[in-house]
Amino acid sequence: MSVLDDEPTPPAGSGLGRTVLLWAGVIAAVVGAWFLVGRAPAPPPAPATVTRPAAPKPHKTAKPDASASAIAPAAGDRPAAGPEASPPASAPAAATRTGVLRVRSDVAGASVFLDRKFLGTTPLDVDGLDTGSHRLNVSAEGYDGQAQAVTIGDTPAEIEVKFKEVTLHASIPVVHKHGVGSCTGTLVADTSGLRYETANAGDAFTIGFADLDGFAVDYLKKNLRVKKRGGKTWNFEDPNGQADALFVFHRDVEKARARLSSR
Repeated sequence: MSVLDDEPTPPAGSGLGRTVLLWAGVIAAVVGAWFLVGRAPAPPPAPATVTRPAAPKPHKTAKPDASASAIAPAAGDRPAAGPEASPPASAPAAATRTGVLRVRSDVAGASVFLDRKFLGTTPLDVDGLDTGSHRLNVSAEGYDGQAQAVTIGDTPAEIEVKFKEVTLHASIPVVHKHGVGSCTGTLVADTSGLRYETANAGDAFTIGFADLDGFAVDYLKKNLRVKKRGGKTWNFEDPNGQADALFVFHRDVEKARARLSSR
């Protein structure tokens, strides 16, 4: 007997049984897989969405009225009330100009100047001037100008200028030189002539223009000489040793003498 003959022979029908078992296993695996898939857990729920309330809209504040703020300052800008607070001092009132000036002249249309400012021509009435002391000048063609100080106050200042009338009111302090010594006094001139007023009665005199034989200024010697016709001669000097005042006095007297002689 050969070895092959000793091997057992599988029973009949054993191959079919294994095939059945194999297919049974496959079916069981499929059914199990289906079962597992069909029973798969549901996906976790999506996280809840929290809806936040909308932020409140900012409250609109009404814009302040520009005109109101211009009229009334803010509370923080206003000074705190207290016993030391006082209203601001008011500005002093401007000075009023109430002065009145009236100027008349015997030559119509004369030009009037007040403190070198032209006011108009005569006859002249002007108001609204500053009160106080002023310098008045009135001039007319063909005549010597007239100048004088004028005070303008609450009542009208009335000035009468006479160009055709010869006027002379001049005076000057002088020193009279004697042959020996000297004396002091005042040399005065008006339309009637010259006079020397001094405490030394022996040197005082009054001389009409018609009796003057000499009346001259020596500017270099600073001397004014007066000589009476057929009489005495006087030599005058300025107390300050100047010649200007002597020159002006002599000029005014000579103008008046010329106008008087032409009448």
